[in-house]
Amino acid sequence: MEILALSGLLACLWMCFGVALAANFYPGYSHRRQFCSELGAAGSPTQKLSPRINNYPLGFMFVLFGLYILLLPDGAAALQWMGVMIVLHGLATWVAGWFPMDADPYTLSPSLHCNIHSYAGLLMLLSLLVAPLLSFLLPANQYLPGAFKWFSLLCVVATVLFSVTLAKAYKAKTQPGLHQRLSYGAQLLWLGGLSLQLWLG
Repeated sequence: MEILALSGLLACLWMCFGVALAANFYPGYSHRRQFCSELGAAGSPTQKLSPRINNYPLGFMFVLFGLYILLLPDGAAALQWMGVMIVLHGLATWVAGWFPMDADPYTLSPSLHCNIHSYAGLLMLLSLLVAPLLSFLLPANQYLPGAFKWFSLLCVVATVLFSVTLAKAYKAKTQPGLHQRLSYGAQLLWLGGLSLQLWLG
């Protein structure tokens, strides 16, 4: 059962591997200029491949990790809410994979499936903002020592900061892909850190 604590870390490593792998089958794909979701966008060369190697297995790992937290013995109520947020993140990851974004991220009239994808992406962002905030606000306990609480706050600040720079890069049409990876990377860093903390602690 304890090995399930590493499912969060595995998801972080899988994300890096899966995006890099899918990008190899997308001619001319730019990690700096393009969003991760463009790998699975409608009409893209990797529309079907990307969710199969990214969203679907990642969603499973996120849900598994969230359920592991929910079932921790003597878990505080707020710690269980962290588990709920991570499960929601996994479910939203599945939805974002099932409903692709439009090929043009700057389209003025997004399709229904693109809107669903966008709302799923928003839920992904918010769920992994609420979870580390909870871990910071909770009193220190056997699962969340004081040092990890401050690590959580740093990850939240980094996520918000890079989300702001992402919005600016998107508006300027420069390198939104880079800022998206930095923002989500801060969230995955927290998730991987939590996974290790629970496994070692």
